Amino acid sequence: MINAQDIKKGTCIRMDGKLYFCIDFLHVKPGKGNTFMRTKLKDVVNGYVLERRFNIGEALEDVRVERRPYQYLYQEGEDYIFMNQETFEQIPIAKGLINGVDFMKEGEVVDVVSDASTETVLYADVPTKVVLKITYTEPGLKGDTATNTLKPATVETGATVRVPLFVNEGEMIEVDTRDGSYLGRVK
Repeated sequence: MINAQDIKKGTCIRMDGKLYFCIDFLHVKPGKGNTFMRTKLKDVVNGYVLERRFNIGEALEDVRVERRPYQYLYQEGEDYIFMNQETFEQIPIAKGLINGVDFMKEGEVVDVVSDASTETVLYADVPTKVVLKITYTEPGLKGDTATNTLKPATVETGATVRVPLFVNEGEMIEVDTRDGSYLGRVK
């Protein structure tokens, strides 16, 4: 058990039979009344975000989570098969539990977060920045660097990324896996 004032970003709690991660919190001291914590909690299973207030001193059930590196091997139906880097054990993870799944290549190492007490997988995080090769895009023209216009480009994983006009097919680019945005070219 933890007290409400001990909640931080990344803290996992069990509430109403569900697991939630804290994604934002604010310690509020109003002019009148008691101090409280205003939090934004993300449901681990379906990804819903809810706002919740907790009084200071309120006891919450803490869930211990572990982060381990797993290597992505292959896709089998709707599941993705990962291998533990230490024990070489293979586990399937559903597509909905993987953040940034569209930008994941075979052999990529991801962080898998699991409940330490039950060993159930909560979710998997692809690295925030990945380098991918462009497999198809319309050719750019000389002098297309002046405007901030974007065009669609297909990367090696099959995902579509909006890139500037001067980026050509065959180039390596860096992509933010959280929102699929173009970050820059890689030499």
